[in-house]
Amino acid sequence: MNLLIQLTDLSINAKELELLQPLSLSLYQDKPLTILGQTGSGKSLLAQAIIGLLPNELSQQGQVEVFGKLHDRGSLVSLWGKEVIMLPQEPWRALDPLMPAYQQVLEVYECLHGLTHEQAFNQAMDDLDKVDLKSSASKRPGQLSGGMAQRLAVTAATAGGAKLILADEPTKGLDVSRRNDIVQLLLQSAQGGGLLTITHDIEVARQIGGDIIVMKEGVVVEQGSAEQVLNQPEHSYTQSLIGADPRHWDQRTKGLIDKKPVLSATSLAIGRNGQALSAGIDFTIHAGEVVGVVGDSGSGKSTLGDTLLNLLPPISGKVNKRVSQAKPYQWLKLFQDPPAAFTSSVSLGVLLEDVINLHQIDRARIAPLMNKLKLAPELLARRSTEVSGGELQRFAILRALLLDPIFLFADEPTSRLDPIIAKEVTDLLVNLAKEKGCALLLVSHDPHMIEKRCDTVVQLK
Repeated sequence: MNLLIQLTDLSINAKELELLQPLSLSLYQDKPLTILGQTGSGKSLLAQAIIGLLPNELSQQGQVEVFGKLHDRGSLVSLWGKEVIMLPQEPWRALDPLMPAYQQVLEVYECLHGLTHEQAFNQAMDDLDKVDLKSSASKRPGQLSGGMAQRLAVTAATAGGAKLILADEPTKGLDVSRRNDIVQLLLQSAQGGGLLTITHDIEVARQIGGDIIVMKEGVVVEQGSAEQVLNQPEHSYTQSLIGADPRHWDQRTKGLIDKKPVLSATSLAIGRNGQALSAGIDFTIHAGEVVGVVGDSGSGKSTLGDTLLNLLPPISGKVNKRVSQAKPYQWLKLFQDPPAAFTSSVSLGVLLEDVINLHQIDRARIAPLMNKLKLAPELLARRSTEVSGGELQRFAILRALLLDPIFLFADEPTSRLDPIIAKEVTDLLVNLAKEKGCALLLVSHDPHMIEKRCDTVVQLK
């Protein structure tokens, strides 16, 4: 087997703070390597260092060898596209917001492979068809669901034909069948080359196989073959990570604290741009009730929440808000992609100050909530682009809970979180909904999470 990547004592620092302790690893041809671990453990920083995308404010030490050659940040750029690709954690940051889906893929074939426009178009449509996006080929990223945008980003990235693929959380926000399809697409695309995957999804790591490195807080705590690490974990953290999968959760006792209705939908049909995605939706959600929403990617789960919050008009039917005294800001949404909810022009601390001042929030509530959500105080000094996707999602949850919502639409709120934090955050949301009498509409692609934590379920088809 050819050695594709060799890291020797690679470490990453933010001034005096060590974000990644010295790490050495090897990636060989046709032997996948998966980095498994908690949110904020340094997994994404490691991938950024390998491909030369580490932010300038961070420093790195140690050696990075790719294809047998020693590289620095500048020389790694020359490998992008045809030899090395990275699938970023946030598809919205990888796609042109003004470009239709087919063109995002078409340009890869024109620029990297030299195909004519017609040839590139036909190849792009074939690629989109393989991931069930052909019917959405003319849509821009903002018109796609999070799962659809993720599939588009993977398709565009792998179209270049690079045999060394770095995939940062490539399956987040995808239902089980789509997740499995993307894993197979990555394995197929990396044949004859190498695949380094960053994930907190145990099942993704299991399907990919090869070797696994488990990281916690910038430290490697366990490594070995996928079979050994996942079936006979030695470190307590690895054991906890595997044990926190929703299928192993205890079943929560179901039932309502309060029979007071908060919102109801009657004969509701939902969609975008006049095109219905789901119809015949009837349900009432009560104070303290947790309602799960399930369905395939693109079935309208996010659209349902937006329609209930009056962010989109219904195609037909009615939405009735049953709590007249609630303030407008108490009808809230937790976005599936947290970067869409935050500007990067100021720090998270400034954003929090704006909410505190605008709504006269007691500052004493902040520290306990940050502690529950495992958010370090120094996080507030950073901008949204300087924290991990999981940290930003937990900050979004913090901001929402401070507003004492009457109705909270949580759109895949744990898709960026490792299993341990995901369980803690889900339980926090559910328990606070019960305690505060907040109606919680919870979207998830994980049927086990919905089964274990929701009182009732809305199935979209």
